[in-house]
Amino acid sequence: MSGKRTDHVVVVGGGVVGLSVAWRAAAAGNRVSLVDPAPASGASYVAGGMLAPLAEAWPGEEELLELGSTSLNRWPDFADELSRASGLPSGLRTEGTLMFGVDGADREELDTVAGYLAGLGRSVTRLTGRELRRREPSLGPAVRGGLEVPGDLAVDNRLALTALRAAAEAAGVEFIAERAEAVRPGAVELAESTVECDVAVISAGAHSGSLHPALADRIRPVKGEILRLRRRATALPPPTRTVRGPVRGRPCYLVPRDDGGVVLGATQHEVGFDTEVTVGGVRDLLADAETVMPGIAEYALVEATAGLRPSTTDNLPVIGWLEPGVLAATGHHRGGFLLTPVTVDAVLALLRGEEPEPLIKATDPSRLGGQQ
Repeated sequence: MSGKRTDHVVVVGGGVVGLSVAWRAAAAGNRVSLVDPAPASGASYVAGGMLAPLAEAWPGEEELLELGSTSLNRWPDFADELSRASGLPSGLRTEGTLMFGVDGADREELDTVAGYLAGLGRSVTRLTGRELRRREPSLGPAVRGGLEVPGDLAVDNRLALTALRAAAEAAGVEFIAERAEAVRPGAVELAESTVECDVAVISAGAHSGSLHPALADRIRPVKGEILRLRRRATALPPPTRTVRGPVRGRPCYLVPRDDGGVVLGATQHEVGFDTEVTVGGVRDLLADAETVMPGIAEYALVEATAGLRPSTTDNLPVIGWLEPGVLAATGHHRGGFLLTPVTVDAVLALLRGEEPEPLIKATDPSRLGGQQ
């Protein structure tokens, strides 16, 4: 712990976590600078924006489920505060999530999720294929069963990023459009200059590992390709809520947008820092989506992008002191948007010299080994 209230905080990285930390730290009275050559880009710009700790729950990841559920409960207040601070919509969607399965193995996977959640006292509603189609008529006959998860939400990631940038600017955050080379106590090293500070917060996503020895080889990029589709006049309406699930073993999700669009994702490949969209990735995403929602063939394909999820060996983020004067708030894997409220609360507590809430202990950098 630093044991003191900080004055100048430099946040390295302008994704959803970095922008949120910068905004809230400045609103709390700190002088804040944010270092990023292109804020509101990268994985946060590509993301589907699902806030789905229950739909993504899996045996053995109880700490991640607790962290995600706690953060999800804070999202409505976080979104309201963001809208007030920015004067813009937060992008939060509250319609819930439907999970589907196509073949027998897919439905067994959903049974595992449902049984696991039931064992933790978190029940979900099992649905037949007919019941799923009654709730979302765009789903096709290949969908044979699934689950209703009304508590899981979603957010329009690009609306949220625009609001976060506006809120940060309104709070007085200084934006430095350069790339950080390294972070050490008291300074962030840029290509040709140095920014001095009381505390540096590393929130640079998949690139965090190159900024400090304690994160080297402990944050790795996991590539995800995502498509954005637009409903044409002749096409059926998109789902009203997030629909997601395995399609013959491959994960697939469709997240609606208010403008009639749909975000379709996502592939998952460990190929380093490669962000090119592949023919195979596009083919698989479209084939799986058409299996689930046949009418999607009439939609326009308007964007194909790839982002790099910042991942750790246990899928938990890294939140805490790396050494005096250097904080980490990175490694959120698929949960960057979901885990933002709880991450920001923890970082602000640490900046005040306080202990964050107990559930944050699972994210402490010391669990990864290496220099601390």
